[in-house]
Amino acid sequence: MGDPKFPKKRYSTPRHPWEKERIDEERALVVKYGLKNKKELWRSQAMLDSVRSQARNLQAKIRSNDQVALKQLNLLLARLNRYRITSENSSLDDILSLNIENILERRLQTLVYRKNLAVTPKQARQMITHGHVILNGRRVTVPGLIVEGLEEDSISYVQNSPFTDDTHPVRRLLAGISEGEEPEPAEAAEEKEGTKNE
Repeated sequence: MGDPKFPKKRYSTPRHPWEKERIDEERALVVKYGLKNKKELWRSQAMLDSVRSQARNLQAKIRSNDQVALKQLNLLLARLNRYRITSENSSLDDILSLNIENILERRLQTLVYRKNLAVTPKQARQMITHGHVILNGRRVTVPGLIVEGLEEDSISYVQNSPFTDDTHPVRRLLAGISEGEEPEPAEAAEEKEGTKNE
């Protein structure tokens, strides 16, 4: 079984570590979704690979009218539909056409940012890890949690969090963004800070 202090690795590293195109794509996804490192990206990729490999195995069995395979397919579709990774009327081809962004969009960190509770994905991550976010009435501190569709509307600030105050600077900034203004990119803000320090 192994020591519970040392959990099994839930991802696999790329076979060819120095491919420029893949590295650039991974870096863009890490920045877009505010991930801590590429391990989080690889974990999502492992989840996607698992779902797609199940779908490929079922595809071969369904051709021979295997009733057990049909039942397994319905269960797989129901699970993906519960997490809103696929839509209600999805088929096996829809599962095989999923990409990494379909998984990353269902992370708690991404949903906190999409619900306009944080200015950037990085700030959404910080809010979650510092315990300012509740999901379904419970405080959650795991940014990579895959959120079910029914629980998505229950994402909000913890009752005693300073972010619940409308006069908080972050809330004022979010109110300005929701009125149609675009937030300042993080890179531009860093450059401004660098010029001030010089």
